[in-house]
Amino acid sequence: MRHILAAITIFATSLSLPAMAQNRPPLGQVPQVTEPLVVAAMVYEIDRVCGALNIRLLRGIGFLNGIKSTARSLGYSNAEIDAFVDDRTEKTRLEEVARSRLRERGAIPDQPETYCALGRAEISAGSEVGRLLR
Repeated sequence: MRHILAAITIFATSLSLPAMAQNRPPLGQVPQVTEPLVVAAMVYEIDRVCGALNIRLLRGIGFLNGIKSTARSLGYSNAEIDAFVDDRTEKTRLEEVARSRLRERGAIPDQPETYCALGRAEISAGSEVGRLLR
């Protein structure tokens, strides 16, 4: 009986351990999570700068829910996911990655037409970014 109680205690404790204690990297180091978030940030930036293009809201919500589902399937708890989403440093880091990728693809700060052209090109190409814009 004592062995069963010990096993239950160990199992229950393991459910609440942070990601690193369970040999999982922090969510900010998981490409299956960060790459789609960079795509979402790129879409948001195009939508913000280019008045002619908009985010496909329902598709975007589904996209973001898919990222959360991916994180859960990798073993991260809702609390870990929420903590990552609320982490200002991570948000800033991913936004910078998104802005850098936009610049690499031809978007020029203070030139909205370059964001519009990029967005239209992404839509035409059927890319992940393009599928989230209209």
